Amino acid sequence: MAQIFCIANQKGGVGKTTTAVNLAAGLARIGQRVLLVDLDPQGNATMGSGVDKRAMALSVYDVLLESATVAEAVTVPEKLKEAGAAYAVLGANRELAGAEVELVAEQRRERRLKDALAAVAADYDFVLVDCPPSLSMLTLNGLCAAQGVIVPMQCEYFALEGLTDLTNTIKQVHANLNRDLRLIGLLRVMFDSRITLQQQVSEQLKAHYGNKVFDTLIPRNVRLAEAPSYGLPGLLFDPSAKGSKAFIAFAQELVDRGVRG
Repeated sequence: MAQIFCIANQKGGVGKTTTAVNLAAGLARIGQRVLLVDLDPQGNATMGSGVDKRAMALSVYDVLLESATVAEAVTVPEKLKEAGAAYAVLGANRELAGAEVELVAEQRRERRLKDALAAVAADYDFVLVDCPPSLSMLTLNGLCAAQGVIVPMQCEYFALEGLTDLTNTIKQVHANLNRDLRLIGLLRVMFDSRITLQQQVSEQLKAHYGNKVFDTLIPRNVRLAEAPSYGLPGLLFDPSAKGSKAFIAFAQELVDRGVRG
């Protein structure tokens, strides 16, 4: 059965989508069966995985409104197959923004994704859900479907404040909607060891959260930033880059931690 993780942070611009697509590629590269679900109407994880969001016949929008199943809407991009780290993508585009309004009056509105993924849970080892940077009905669907949350964060002062808000949200969803939900871990991204403040915040995180902080550090890396314009995860765009190697290490750490059990 698949382990379902949300990649979430209520602060924007922290590398959620970069984390989602590169972790998906990293897990696929080490032999895991992976589904990436894009829950952001911007569709960046979709495009970054080699899928043209404007040309999709079916998307996560159709799945949430129950006009299509996950199996009908997923695609495995040819680019990923050619690069040797294929994972399935349940894509998103601007249509998804309308789902917020359309779901308001619907029954089980916060559980639509959970119910849809249950039908394909045996087909994957990991399902990664890229959430938008806000606590919306879409993010709530992701949190209700998941067993855990992976939080990518920069080691900066304001990131610590945002982290408190997010952990409170996780606790509320755990208490009221999803008793399985827990914080899997914090992933330090865009890390520059030359900056003293980042080292200090990193140490604060480890002191406060202990083993909830992943050992792997994702360095600030221009190749990871360039990759989306080529429709590929950075890990496949330039496997030799420092950031790519770090995401392979992170994928292996996630598996080695035994979180699937």
